[in-house]
Amino acid sequence: MLFTEKTATEKRAAFRGGLESGEILKFPGAHAPLVAMEIEKHGFDGVYISGAALSADLGLPDIGLTTLSEVTQRGRQIARVTNLPAMIDIDTGFGEAMSAARTIQELEELGLSGCHLEDQVNPKRCGHLDNKSLVPIEEMTRKISAAANAKTDPNFMLFARTDARAVEGMDKAIDRARAYVDAGADAIFPEAMQDENEFEIFRRAIDVPMMANMTEFGKSPLLSASTLAGLGYNLVIYPATTLRLAMGAIQKGLEEISKTGTQSGLVQKMQTRAQLYDLIRYEDYNKFDQDVFNFKI
Repeated sequence: MLFTEKTATEKRAAFRGGLESGEILKFPGAHAPLVAMEIEKHGFDGVYISGAALSADLGLPDIGLTTLSEVTQRGRQIARVTNLPAMIDIDTGFGEAMSAARTIQELEELGLSGCHLEDQVNPKRCGHLDNKSLVPIEEMTRKISAAANAKTDPNFMLFARTDARAVEGMDKAIDRARAYVDAGADAIFPEAMQDENEFEIFRRAIDVPMMANMTEFGKSPLLSASTLAGLGYNLVIYPATTLRLAMGAIQKGLEEISKTGTQSGLVQKMQTRAQLYDLIRYEDYNKFDQDVFNFKI
């Protein structure tokens, strides 16, 4: 109840097994624990924790301003409430190779199942914006090697993300991805592919599991999970979808309250009190104290 039934070790094993199953895994984004609980309720394969969504939730742009402690502790809060594996975005690793290694140690201890590390210069930017800058390939491979060597659980999945497509072109992006695999990455995340053909070209060039990013308002077309599975992808993430859905609803709701002075016309669009209490298993807490859930909704 307070924690999940599955251990972190079991969730990591399930994550690796799913990536090797031949089926595509679907990981919606969760910027808060409550969202992760709803994701599990709908039968998804895992939870993705987006750096962009966490930054936005803190009122910050996605340029690497979040700290190691902010990101890892939010990751722990989210991973704690779900039996699904949780994968987290660690941007550029919070520093150089030594910092990347420490980040992996923190994530393992806090119950995460995997992460991705990117090859941008810090301060970074959203992978679907222009004018990104990359670190030299030698610097990124040092980081990946350090991160890989820091793992104590072989099933903790280390994805290497490359933003090189938009900066250096497809061929060099593939060269980087191959070098990252050689350095110890378990899987590859090619960012900002511009069409279905590019997804296919990248997939054919790489032998390890690969992830596709289906973010809205970006450079990549919103391909279906079945299409991506047909191309050979092992994982698809929807990183900020739930945040955007929530904020869209909040904007419309606040507009109506501002205009009418009441939320009465919005009630039918809300999650009910009963639905919320069911999701957070309010009644189960009565096992500890019979006075906790002694009321009718």
